[in-house]
Amino acid sequence: MLNGQLLHPEILRVLGRCGHGSRILIADGNYPFATQLGPNAELVSLNLSPGVVDAPTALQALLSAIPIEATHVMRYDTSGPYGLAEDPPVWADFRRLLGDVGYEGELEQVERFAFYDMGMAPNVALTIATAEQATWANILLTVGVVMPGEGSR
Repeated sequence: MLNGQLLHPEILRVLGRCGHGSRILIADGNYPFATQLGPNAELVSLNLSPGVVDAPTALQALLSAIPIEATHVMRYDTSGPYGLAEDPPVWADFRRLLGDVGYEGELEQVERFAFYDMGMAPNVALTIATAEQATWANILLTVGVVMPGEGSR
């Protein structure tokens, strides 16, 4: 029996093969993950029903298992039908969860189509399809380094 926050066997298998610089995409329910999948990425579908599993829950589980070096989010539109006047509310959840594990970096904003390109890059090892209903709730994580003595119990 596993003793931790991350229990999903397929996700654990992929994370075990990741190394420094590998990327993991947590995609919201609107992300075209079926057509924007990287050539080396495994797709894990956690989109059971609307809102279950959401993006912050997936992020929290991943943060319990891997160090993070960088984070990228899809820059939101400021006009049009999906435009926002300020950061999407889900980003506050991302920032809080990242801060809880000591991550001090920023959420680096990337233009939508450039973000899609990043999500399809060869260094993306895992794409997690969530049932997140919030818009602009995609986050791309870059795996960091486990320093000597950090990974042992």
